[in-house]
Amino acid sequence: MTAGSTLTNGTTAEHELAALQREHGRPLFALLLRLCDGDRQRAEDLAQETLVRAWQHPEALRADDFDSVRPWLMTVARRLAIDARRARQARPPEVGDAVLENARVTSDHAERAAATLDVREAVKTLTPQHREVLVLVYFQGASVAEAAATLGIPPGTVKSRAYYALRALRRVLPGYAADLR
Repeated sequence: MTAGSTLTNGTTAEHELAALQREHGRPLFALLLRLCDGDRQRAEDLAQETLVRAWQHPEALRADDFDSVRPWLMTVARRLAIDARRARQARPPEVGDAVLENARVTSDHAERAAATLDVREAVKTLTPQHREVLVLVYFQGASVAEAAATLGIPPGTVKSRAYYALRALRRVLPGYAADLR
């Protein structure tokens, strides 16, 4: 189809679009296939969108300034491909079901908050001596020697109190036993 083709009622007729597809479809698809990194489905979608733009803008097809509409079609196709690539990069990638099955499962904030409350309540059931050792060693990250110096007790006592505190927590929190090892 050339620039001088006849248009009906200001729009491109179906047979003219079919002729446009026959004449320029293969080179248009080849360009889009390269721009889409070999993704045939995306290239087909963009080729179809290019022809829709030609249908929406019949004035571009009948301009007397050029002999062929191919440069206009290629420019529109290239711009559509660039816009599609930018849109894909702006949003998170889509994932298939297979990827989700292999994804690592993490707990959400609600589960973590509930676990924190459970542990706080369980720590309150400990004796004050066991609680202060547990807080120093496990929650504040102090070494046995540092905890012993802070509390003014021997390191062996810190170790035994920590052992018995964890043992008591295992009894109070049976669902968390694996986390307390």
